[in-house]
Amino acid sequence: MLTRRSFLGQSPLALLGAGLSTPFLITAAQAAPQAGDAPLKIRDLYDKGAVLSPRARALDGTRIAISGFMAPPLKADAAFFVLTKMPMATCPFCEPGVEWPDTILPVYSKRRVDVIPFNVPIEARGVLRLSEFIDPETGFWSIIRLEDARYARS
Repeated sequence: MLTRRSFLGQSPLALLGAGLSTPFLITAAQAAPQAGDAPLKIRDLYDKGAVLSPRARALDGTRIAISGFMAPPLKADAAFFVLTKMPMATCPFCEPGVEWPDTILPVYSKRRVDVIPFNVPIEARGVLRLSEFIDPETGFWSIIRLEDARYARS
């Protein structure tokens, strides 16, 4: 029987041999979507309390696919939009200093955004970036975003 005391006394190699590798550590290769995988969901990027998940941290700087809904753009001819977990008619929390919600992801494209109705599911693909950022054109503040993105109806 493996007790807490015997578990803590085991070498890492013994734990690997026993099939007890650290399941809470995720490598970028494990976290990255593979061909044929369903797109990530916004909930995959956050732990409780709008804390970025280990999976999100492992995916920082990699190209991902994620599903959600397009919130209406903040301004006409914008090159970004907010991807939301659920359909939303307005953009939530668009100012610094307000607690970051765990239901949104800013998506930056190279071209002007062609608006898709807020209640139509979409899939966005781009490079996930984790860092504080203020959009110079709109003043939109974020701690996480998708860059160099393309998007389409799901």
